[in-house]
Amino acid sequence: MRIDLNADVAETPDDLALLDVVTSANVCCGAYAGDEALMLAGCEAAAAKGVRIGAQVGYADPEGFGRRPMEPETDELVEGLRAQIDLLAEIADSVGLAVAYVKPHGALYNTIVDDERQARAVVEAVAPYGLALMGLPDATSVRIAGEEGLPVLLEGFADRAYRTDGTLVPRSEPGAVLDDPASAAAQAVSLASSVTPPDSLCVHGDSPGALEIARSVRAALESAGIDVAVPA
Repeated sequence: MRIDLNADVAETPDDLALLDVVTSANVCCGAYAGDEALMLAGCEAAAAKGVRIGAQVGYADPEGFGRRPMEPETDELVEGLRAQIDLLAEIADSVGLAVAYVKPHGALYNTIVDDERQARAVVEAVAPYGLALMGLPDATSVRIAGEEGLPVLLEGFADRAYRTDGTLVPRSEPGAVLDDPASAAAQAVSLASSVTPPDSLCVHGDSPGALEIARSVRAALESAGIDVAVPA
């Protein structure tokens, strides 16, 4: 059994240390955090460490770190996401990397779990690139991407609490973030060992103690006999 381990990077300089642990890096494309210098640093570090990269796209909301629900017009959302992907692709190409997938961030990620209009806009934005779209297993965006013939990457979260319906507990609620490394590690092993395991597990780069959590998660997965690597 194998599973990918991803983390959000290039949101701040500190999160690049996660590239020593993960196998995939969701590079922030500057809309809600980071900038072109951090994107370049993230791509350079990923190239040096053999980590694949994906475009972490989101609402243009630096004040809210992309975690505030928004209702952009469809064309505005499509064009904004494509601009983010294009920027990362250009920077990645300068260091010999290629973008492998797209992962929406924060409020956009959660919105397209059940918002048909925005989910279709995200798929429309990604479709010309032929890149895989990462999301929750039962997300509307994932369903639409599959219907449109786009590859999908199903994602689980080591450091986030789940509701009984498989969606994430909102960050506004107590216990939404698992900041204990042992708890995150146990949840990662449980998800990876389930009947229908995700393709990739996420650890958040901006969580307290993120590096320790990521190390604990990877160690627990490997101790359970799970190969931590990008999907075959």
